[in-house]
Amino acid sequence: MTLKLGHLINGERIGAEGATLESLNPSNTDEVVALFPAGDAAAVDAAVAAARAAQPGWANASPEVRADLLDKVAATIMARAAELGELLAREEGKTRAEGMGEVMRAARIFRYFGGEALRRHGQTLESTRPGLDVATYREAVGVYGLITPWNFPIAIPAWKSAPALAFGNTVVIKPANVTPAIASALADIIMECGAPPGVFNMVLGQGQVGAAIADHPGVDAISFTGSQGVGTKVGMAAMARQARVQLEMGGKNPLVVLADADLDKAVAIALDGGFFQTGQRCTASSRVIVEDAIHDRFVAALAEKAKGLRVGAALDPETQVGPAASEAQFEQNLRYAKIAVDEGGRCVTGGDPAKAATPGYYMTPTLIADTNPDMRINKEEVFGPVVSTVRVKDYDAALDLANAGEFGLSSGIVTNSQKHARHFRKHVRAGMVMVNLPTAGVDYHVPFGGTRKSSYGAREQGFAAVEFYTQIKTVYTGD
Repeated sequence: MTLKLGHLINGERIGAEGATLESLNPSNTDEVVALFPAGDAAAVDAAVAAARAAQPGWANASPEVRADLLDKVAATIMARAAELGELLAREEGKTRAEGMGEVMRAARIFRYFGGEALRRHGQTLESTRPGLDVATYREAVGVYGLITPWNFPIAIPAWKSAPALAFGNTVVIKPANVTPAIASALADIIMECGAPPGVFNMVLGQGQVGAAIADHPGVDAISFTGSQGVGTKVGMAAMARQARVQLEMGGKNPLVVLADADLDKAVAIALDGGFFQTGQRCTASSRVIVEDAIHDRFVAALAEKAKGLRVGAALDPETQVGPAASEAQFEQNLRYAKIAVDEGGRCVTGGDPAKAATPGYYMTPTLIADTNPDMRINKEEVFGPVVSTVRVKDYDAALDLANAGEFGLSSGIVTNSQKHARHFRKHVRAGMVMVNLPTAGVDYHVPFGGTRKSSYGAREQGFAAVEFYTQIKTVYTGD
């Protein structure tokens, strides 16, 4: 069944009659998952007006009201996890298990921030001047514009909107045009659970919607996840009018494998980080830096495991790697594999479209060996099931290479040496460090973000979210 979606503005669904844009099932491109409207500046204006009108009442409500809403949203998502997981898998291409996992993550994010709504606290301090009291309070900022990607189409809207709502802000969200249906399902749940009209608004459409949100004088803060190119434009637009801005812009995450590592463990870690969820994770282990003494054995073993992965439709219970989320992403994956070979890399396995029972964006898991650090495959984010390896002589060379480039989101090392693990944790230039773990896979209650051009602004998620989604007021009181 094809869903027909509309914007959500001031508690009402509008624009469905103009729903002409298509969201396709990447596992079967003959199936249209949803039709949705192409939002415009007028729709953004209406959504922002609704959010601004609702914000004072929402901010001044008891924190228990906000906590109860988020807790109810969490419970509703959990109760509908099976149907939401299936919708996510149909629309984005994750396997059913991966889709279910993401849905449950979204639910737990809402539950976590339901608790945080009650823990928004300040400080009392002694003044340097006798007879004065000093206190700090955290307050809501206002209207938040959220621009979210397709690779985690319910979890990322959750980890941006839940703290915004918890701390008394209102929301205008623009979800990715590849995955509007699952984001729309989340919006329906938030309204069904009792969000007042105007507190949560959603405008569907293409890039002009995000641009209108970033430019809008009624939007007090912007949180964006996506590419560096688009993120730079969003950031410049927000800063031009002194709006708060938070940008997450991907990674080219290094996984260092030292010669003392357990080979089987290293291969399993690289396989998980590089190929699962079709490599469509900003924290994926897309470049693996391997010490010379173990390199050839590691490449052979990883290639064998990658060949054995079953590529197929997202809802097939036997599938381990689903399709790319869109035709554009599929073509990009194939293009980068070819570029890597043209620049001198050796395609050990994959690099081609995969056969399947239905028409879709299927690609064989791809391993490119014998690359050098200056190749594009090692400098640019591919965002697919494509992993490159680089041979290095020792740990020092591996660390230097891990720190090369413009990205600094996640990083990992596989080693049995506590000395090297400790040194790596301290000296690698990345916002997140994994020791004997895949670079992908993070908890929802701790900060998320990177260094260099991977991230800009305050950290997302967990206890760090309060910094971006509130502002501090300092109050002096005399006799």
